[in-house]
Amino acid sequence: MDFQINAYDFTDAAAIDRRMAARQAHLDNAKKMKAAGHLIAGGAMLDASGKMIGSTLYLRFDTRAEVDAYIASDPYTTGKVWDRIEVKTIRLVDL
Repeated sequence: MDFQINAYDFTDAAAIDRRMAARQAHLDNAKKMKAAGHLIAGGAMLDASGKMIGSTLYLRFDTRAEVDAYIASDPYTTGKVWDRIEVKTIRLVDL
């Protein structure tokens, strides 16, 4: 199954510092997820000024429980970067 994740960052003054502190671990984890076939694509959501305000991910897992486990273990979750997370089941088209 394919999933779209929209994860919105906390908005407090220290939020961007937490994002930057956890960023390398998050990207390292993303590379592992890509190699395992779970991460299809992803990137930062930006506001009008280009500031990172969250993340969008396209994931492939067999179950929603696996998605939830991934989210719970991601450095952006454990590092208090992501505040509000939306998970949607989607159907991607392979062109």
